[in-house]
Amino acid sequence: MVAAEENPESFFAAAPPLRDADAVAARLGEFIARNSSAAGAGGGGRRIVCVTSGGTTVPLEQRCVRYIDNFSSGHRGAASTEGSCQPYCRFLPDDSFLKFFDVDAESKVQVAECHAPVVKKAIGDYCKAIEGGYLLKLPFTTIFEYLQLLKMVATSISSAGPLGMFYLAAAVSDFYVPWDSMAKHKIQSGGGPLDMRLSQVPKMLSVLRNQWAPLAFCISFKLETDSDILIQKADMALNKYKMNIVVANLLATYKEEVIIVTDKERSTIRKMNKDEDLEMQIIKILSQNHSKYICGSTNGCVQSPY
Repeated sequence: MVAAEENPESFFAAAPPLRDADAVAARLGEFIARNSSAAGAGGGGRRIVCVTSGGTTVPLEQRCVRYIDNFSSGHRGAASTEGSCQPYCRFLPDDSFLKFFDVDAESKVQVAECHAPVVKKAIGDYCKAIEGGYLLKLPFTTIFEYLQLLKMVATSISSAGPLGMFYLAAAVSDFYVPWDSMAKHKIQSGGGPLDMRLSQVPKMLSVLRNQWAPLAFCISFKLETDSDILIQKADMALNKYKMNIVVANLLATYKEEVIIVTDKERSTIRKMNKDEDLEMQIIKILSQNHSKYICGSTNGCVQSPY
């Protein structure tokens, strides 16, 4: 069963408090201040991009043992971040982490020679991004954590005006169990079949666009399994939530093809071979559109870097 959609303020009022919220807010504030004051090529601040990636879980108990999850590998957001900021982990081998290493005759652990170049570059680029203050990672698991973090980030990035961008690639749960309706302890299987009422997660895109960061450049993603409704749903997101761009993709082909949807055109981007990087093509187009948006939102074009 599904209950009617809740309004955003009621959702946040009833949600469990975000763990270490004060510490997260302090790190976020420092990150925004540092990058807002960093001079770009045109004298303006650096562009600041919020990339969301991965899935959100819906706990079924307050002391969670069981949860509902949704499909997301997190690859697209991670790949796009690495391309626009710094590459460090996406190009590491897919093998088990332990297979990166060897143990020599003296029992010293070292990176396996076959993986050494890519691991060395990954570590170097990652350290450079962290030390330079270009990257801030804020992990989340549940729908409650994700939306509280999104609100916190959005209201902070709002100060960057049109230099701010939201790249919303996370797979956000559409339905959830309200915290105050949730079982406190593990649901016992001895009680027989489980009958649960799910509420609709409030649609936060319009709130983000209209209240939290109204001047930011906003990109959302639309994943469907039915090709007949994909563009229709993308157009709806574009118009209803006032997104600047919607990246539409099908579950069956999302690794090979996406459609960039704007209010003026639709552009299909495809991988031409297995080694081609689809995310780099996406980032190039989005970056160009963001530059045009900045030019149209300021007095003269400020070519600020990411």
